[in-house]
Amino acid sequence: MNGYKLIRSAKGSHEIWASEKGVSITVNYACKSRHTANSIMKAADIDHRF
Repeated sequence: MNGYKLIRSAKGSHEIWASEKGVSITVNYACKSRHTANSIMKAADIDHRF
């Protein structure tokens, strides 16, 4: 998925994803805010926005 792999589950509804470049991102998979989702997408350097 856009060069990221699921590394592990984290506390609560979070997951740790890492890219092939070594960048890791913490993602709340129960995110209901488009602003939070856009922030995660920006941190992951993905151009899509909600």
